[in-house]
Amino acid sequence: MTLSDVLARIEPIDPRAQQGAALRQERLTKPSGSLGRLEELSLQLAGILRTERPTIRGRKVIVAAADHGVVAQGVTGYPQEVTAQMVLNFLAGGAAINVMARTAGVELMIVDAGVATPLPEHPDLRVVGVGRGTADMTQGPAMSRAQAEQCVSAGINLALEVAENGADIIGAGEMGIGNTTASSAITAVLTGSPPRETTGRGTGRNEEEMEHKVAVIERALEVNQPDPTDGLDVLAKVSGFEIGVLAGVVLGGALARRVVALDGFVSTAAGLIAHSLCPHVSGYVIASHLSVEPGHRIALRHMGLRPLLDLNMRLGEGTGAVLAMGLIEAAAACLTEMATFAEAGVSGSATGEAE
Repeated sequence: MTLSDVLARIEPIDPRAQQGAALRQERLTKPSGSLGRLEELSLQLAGILRTERPTIRGRKVIVAAADHGVVAQGVTGYPQEVTAQMVLNFLAGGAAINVMARTAGVELMIVDAGVATPLPEHPDLRVVGVGRGTADMTQGPAMSRAQAEQCVSAGINLALEVAENGADIIGAGEMGIGNTTASSAITAVLTGSPPRETTGRGTGRNEEEMEHKVAVIERALEVNQPDPTDGLDVLAKVSGFEIGVLAGVVLGGALARRVVALDGFVSTAAGLIAHSLCPHVSGYVIASHLSVEPGHRIALRHMGLRPLLDLNMRLGEGTGAVLAMGLIEAAAACLTEMATFAEAGVSGSATGEAE
């Protein structure tokens, strides 16, 4: 299936299922609106899963890792080899995402989307094999257009695979030294915001280092002139392999009619690329939390998304997505499993609400 075929087959979420769910929601044994955002979320889930009584079977986070050539410009305080080291940590079960996933009973899929340092073979590591890290985007495009499309296609296939295997919530996680720089550039292009507003401290830049990071992004945009109307062009010129894979995960999740839980700034930048290719995907996406990265708020606003949590997190890896999955599952369960007034034999108020 070509990318154009995928884009043509993604449909909006089902308004009829949402209408049916809304009617059921008003009959449940609780005051109307008393579950707040969970009620809104449950209606979105009904539209995604196309039933007024949605259930969540499985949850899986796809963690894509890759390296960025722009680290040669000194935009981060960590050496590039940390990306590979963290992938090994994921595979060994020692990272924050592993701990949170184990605690929540969420499965992980670890993907080498383009790590610069060669990694040993591992039965739990998926290798996309697009390249050994991107080129330095201040010197020209980060990747070719063909590589950009390859990343997206790989992500689509991964999402379709996990959906076929029973995942109704697909989380988007990432690892890549330098990827907040790419995400700031993507957000600037696709939202029309200046890099100074979309750029944050990443792994912890001081004021002087922040000025340098902004200048690097401005130079990359000037050199490449990415087209804001063409998501693949933006991906190719100022993005990363793992971001491309996650953009594909968002598209594939929407194609499979599954819930896609975005994590923080980087996975939301991937969501921006997917949204630019197919605006319908925003109905399938849930923003798990609000990162402290300033560009994250801008990217979410552009897609009309409101985060469920605000915990001052900025780690990535899919950690925020895992935390939000419990809320997503609870929202579905309340809509589907809670008794109505008639079913429970509970008297309602004159307006149909419990007293």
